[in-house]
Amino acid sequence: MNILILGGGGREHALAWAIAQNPKCDQLFCAPGNAGIAQVADCVAIDPEDGDAVVAFCADESIGFVLIGPEAPLAAGVADTLRAAGILTFGPSRAAAQLEASKAFTKEICDACGADTAAYGHFTDAETAKEYTRQQGAPIVIKADGLAAGKGVVVAMDMETALSAIDDMFGGAFGAAGAEVVIEEFMEGEEASFFVLSDGENVLPMGTAQDHKRAFDGDKGPNTGGMGAYSPAPVMTEEITQKALNETIIPTIKEMAKRGTPFAGVLYAGFMIKDGQPRLVEYNVRFGDPECQALMIRLGAQVLDALLACAEGKLAVARINWANDHAFSVVYAADGYPGAYEKGTEIVGLEGLNNGSSLHVFHAGTTAKDSKTLATGGRVLAITARGDSLKQAHDRAYKAIEKIDWPEGFYRTDIGYRAL
Repeated sequence: MNILILGGGGREHALAWAIAQNPKCDQLFCAPGNAGIAQVADCVAIDPEDGDAVVAFCADESIGFVLIGPEAPLAAGVADTLRAAGILTFGPSRAAAQLEASKAFTKEICDACGADTAAYGHFTDAETAKEYTRQQGAPIVIKADGLAAGKGVVVAMDMETALSAIDDMFGGAFGAAGAEVVIEEFMEGEEASFFVLSDGENVLPMGTAQDHKRAFDGDKGPNTGGMGAYSPAPVMTEEITQKALNETIIPTIKEMAKRGTPFAGVLYAGFMIKDGQPRLVEYNVRFGDPECQALMIRLGAQVLDALLACAEGKLAVARINWANDHAFSVVYAADGYPGAYEKGTEIVGLEGLNNGSSLHVFHAGTTAKDSKTLATGGRVLAITARGDSLKQAHDRAYKAIEKIDWPEGFYRTDIGYRAL
């Protein structure tokens, strides 16, 4: 079958790399793609949020399956438009995508199904939000309610930071995403991500990972979309994973179905784990980035079979075969990220780094011009390795990153330090 992936980041490159290896994939397209994706798929200049344009392209190229990568097209209802046109689609409906598009909606679902999550308040004006924050005290977590590309969260360790974050959000720092604010109890523990496929009724675990959100070594600096990840997450023991599934994820899936908005796609659940108890931090309705890169290098071609089973409502009979392996991914970002950064700088030394299923450099913010690879985004590359142990995967990734010549970029040197 001909397959179309919507998106152009590191997550989409990892998905494209894995899917292209499956014999069921005839021709692979990606919109808009990037310089790395262009090595495994035909990149096309279509706006992933323009559902009508995507449907027209699918008709022209006889597309049999569409996979929606980022959250923005999902929140815009592109999955609904595709399904209405009779196109097999992976990704939740607009109504189900509210689990990521609105943090207040997720809290409402958790309240309804009894999922364990942080105590919270939901606010539409700064003064009421500040009053609540003063009552609760610091540390406290301030979140923009809507989509903010992974950056609309401030973990405030003191009151000044908390009140300033409230002013920033209501002042438009995150655009429309900050028009409403959710303020949460600060949860202590170790954070991990759990990925589960759902066809609206059945669930299939897709693996665990841990990422590093802070920009700099020692978990210092501003929050980013993620500076590195590894899989599996050691803290997600079999017992904790089962508890997260039974007490949070399955009740959520049942509640969504009960409301007439079944969730079909990948549910990415962030958990804070303390004393063996997983508490939900947040949901995302797509694969994480860079967690997806670590998962895909472990899963390989079989991921397409799982995604098709999910889209076709056949998850009850789907299986994933896991090797007893580990994956490790380090993000190479542009200097200044997550703030302002220079675009168009050249990256040298990428040739010959990819090595089968043990090492791959996944591209995020890149473009190809005059046989050169140029950086165009904040997070630019994810150097991802696989090994029999986390240490082996760690060493492979960091050895590879040393061969890349890009003076305008930076990366963390301590990814995975807790697990190692």
